[in-house]
Amino acid sequence: MALQLDDYRLLGRSGLRVSPLALGTMTFRVGNGASWGSSDEEAGKMVDMYIDRGGNFIDTADFYGQMGQSEVLLGELVKGRRDPLVISTKYTLTTEPGNANASGNHRKNMIKSVEDSLRRMQTDYIDLLYLHMWDFRTPVDEILRAFDDLVRMGKVLYIGLSDTPAWQASRMQAIAELRGWTQFCALQISYSLIERTVEREMIPMAKEMGMGVSPWAPLGQGVLTGKYTRDDLVPPDPNDISSRKAINALGGKLTERNIDIADAVIAVAKEIGCTPAQVAVAWTLKNPSVCSPVIGVRTPAQLEDNLGALEVEISDEQMARLDEVSAVPPVFPMDVLKGPSEDFMFGFVKVEQRG
Repeated sequence: MALQLDDYRLLGRSGLRVSPLALGTMTFRVGNGASWGSSDEEAGKMVDMYIDRGGNFIDTADFYGQMGQSEVLLGELVKGRRDPLVISTKYTLTTEPGNANASGNHRKNMIKSVEDSLRRMQTDYIDLLYLHMWDFRTPVDEILRAFDDLVRMGKVLYIGLSDTPAWQASRMQAIAELRGWTQFCALQISYSLIERTVEREMIPMAKEMGMGVSPWAPLGQGVLTGKYTRDDLVPPDPNDISSRKAINALGGKLTERNIDIADAVIAVAKEIGCTPAQVAVAWTLKNPSVCSPVIGVRTPAQLEDNLGALEVEISDEQMARLDEVSAVPPVFPMDVLKGPSEDFMFGFVKVEQRG
């Protein structure tokens, strides 16, 4: 059944309504001559198109677009229509290189980042604030209490985690619940047909702990659009980050395995009569734990194409083929807990698994 952007979903264990696809703004005001950035005119057209279609979930970060310029442009583009929107931003990454306390997960940086984001976006509140990346330095009670303080002040309404280990995310959620502090309702992680390792721990954790999954890079950073071939499998240049291809090469995204997966996506797209990008996004939406993938596009044409994923129906047989070519091997302890061990755990009888 086809979806629309105004077929809103609840974000995790909260009452917050968000669109089934979120508009990412990492391409806004990239600068430095990067070919993967959007012009201000293109960004404006994309925001208009997304909102006009009923979309309400827009994602940014204080680090995007030359140290916060993505937030500045977004604030300008939504002026006069901000309240119906759910705007998420993030803190952690540096906006002042050399300033030891202008980065990381600690209270000082969180408070400063929020104040700066409010100023840049010309708004009184942030709908959803994510911890951007786990820094392995800051005590969890400091993070949780600072989040809770911001919510109590009304500067932040909801909180989430991005790129954080499952064991820390679940630990923090449990502590917040037990202490009566604000709990996380969202988990933003990389999830696509070329990145399925998060199905081992991250996604089950999110389901159990009440966090809605909002995947970033559902197109595998462009690999699943079919624009790369085996001719692109060349050694990366460590000094080149000017193009998406160069970045993907450096990040290890251009591999034989990933090209095989992209070929399978292309084949399914031809059968359905849609684009490979639409198949890739639609595949993530088939996971019941996924609430709203973040689509990071550069042009209005790319946005138009990605929004078409809401109308794509992938058959069970096609899903099976995509799952097979992209499968990741099981890891301990799940490889032991599933299979023959279940007979001994349940006395060789069938026991219903709920949830």
